[in-house]
Amino acid sequence: MTAYEDRMVDFVSVFWCDFDPSSFEDEGSYFDGRTLLTHERTNLRRRIHMKKFWKIGVSAFLTIGLLAACGQEAKNDKSAATEEQTQQETSKVEEATFPITITDAIGKEMTLEAPPEKIVSLIPSNTEILFGLGLKDEIVGVTDNDDYPPEVAEKDKVGGMEYNIEQIIALKPDIVFAHESSMSLSESAIAQLESAGVKVFVVKNAQNFNETYTTIEQLGRATGKLPEAENIIADMKAKVEAVQEKVKDVEPKNVFVEASDEPNIYTAGQGTFMNAMLEMIHAKNVAADGDNWYEISAEQIITKNPDVIVVTYSYVPDILTKIPKRAGFDTINAVKNNAIVQVDESTTSRQGPRLADGLEELAKAIYPEVFK
Repeated sequence: MTAYEDRMVDFVSVFWCDFDPSSFEDEGSYFDGRTLLTHERTNLRRRIHMKKFWKIGVSAFLTIGLLAACGQEAKNDKSAATEEQTQQETSKVEEATFPITITDAIGKEMTLEAPPEKIVSLIPSNTEILFGLGLKDEIVGVTDNDDYPPEVAEKDKVGGMEYNIEQIIALKPDIVFAHESSMSLSESAIAQLESAGVKVFVVKNAQNFNETYTTIEQLGRATGKLPEAENIIADMKAKVEAVQEKVKDVEPKNVFVEASDEPNIYTAGQGTFMNAMLEMIHAKNVAADGDNWYEISAEQIITKNPDVIVVTYSYVPDILTKIPKRAGFDTINAVKNNAIVQVDESTTSRQGPRLADGLEELAKAIYPEVFK
């Protein structure tokens, strides 16, 4: 393959998709990550430029009531303190008590007898959550597409487009964490693993921050790491709140999100995680009149005249200097004001601990003046 094709393969491999699997009917209807993974990368080596390249509870905070029994007898103070300590100990026991029964994204119920000691992750977002929970030693297998954190390079790889079922079974995992977004790709593999007695938990394809928090809490509960999960969620919420506080008084800017290069430019419409993130930081998505991820023409972009163009891909070298050279783009405000920016595709898309950092990165790219 050419170097360009190599970069495209890498990009396709790490791309995160946000779509509702139940709405998948026509591969030409919108940007579908499953079609991208199963169809585009397969054909990438023989045809890079193809028409359909781009198809694309909430955390509970543990609180301890203050003992405000002013003027009470010492005996009552001691009794209250003892009761509080007992409640805390009971809570810890309940959190750590196995077996537990959990239900995954496709309604499958399973019972875990003990915290898993060997884990395989079949998508990068799951992997990032598991590492965040402190499960580095328990993770024994990840995909070829995993690239964060750096320690993931030390883990056995179990495939990318196709999973190596024999290798996964040989790793003897206590549980495999799959993902709802790639069910069309992994359904057969899951069936084979379950036939071999391997527990497979399908993680929900989160559509917003609250669902991401729920996913983190769920993985924390399934692995005996609920307190760690709650800490991650608390940190994320604090970061999100800080970002939103920064931009609360900004004059909203018109933003265009570009997810792929010419000749088939795709963008984020209603129903995408990216659109939700733009709304969270008071940015106006000029492509919100469309649904999901959809193809848009250069002429339409010119007409929409965005104040900022946000590029979410990195497979095209020097894309920030190429976009202004497109025919007619010199009339766009974003080009006139040198407001074409690029954000990290993984940080701003993977439903995991770094997503709050992704929101901050997006806000800084659009409103750099308020983050000085």
